[in-house]
Amino acid sequence: MNMTPTLRPLALLSFLVCTFQVNAVEVAGYSFKAPEDWKSSPPSSNMRKAQFAVPGKSGKNGEVVFYYFGSGGAGGVKANVDRWMKQFEDPQGQSVKTETVGETKVTYAQAHGTFLSGRPFGPKTPNPGHAMLAAIIEGKKGAIFVKMTGPKETVEAHSAKLKKMVTDSLAK
Repeated sequence: MNMTPTLRPLALLSFLVCTFQVNAVEVAGYSFKAPEDWKSSPPSSNMRKAQFAVPGKSGKNGEVVFYYFGSGGAGGVKANVDRWMKQFEDPQGQSVKTETVGETKVTYAQAHGTFLSGRPFGPKTPNPGHAMLAAIIEGKKGAIFVKMTGPKETVEAHSAKLKKMVTDSLAK
């Protein structure tokens, strides 16, 4: 490519911005910076605002999905936690904890066991040995739902990263 010397720095800067912004997600006025080892992919449905593959041992990846339905959309915190727990045949290690980051309430829900994956109201595929960690961020423009699912060891290995991503986005 033949480029004038004044355009080369601009082209390089554009390339770098695109390269380093891949894991940045804007949802409802908040900016989330996903960990470098999470791989962004186009959302697989219009309900998803963003999604990432989370690397696991032996190629057993997990998934992190961002959902946002506007203010009052998708029901309240309890309704979502109850729905997520029902995605397990017999949820083990259930935990629901709410904390405040800055002025924003965040509820973390987690469980493990046989996760039933599939579309709402569609057929389900049992996935034994899976886990979930989800965050419900009660943002100013409505709740933001961040849900990580996958093999238990993968979810456990990335739980601190998910929580740090959420905290960092709200601490600004």
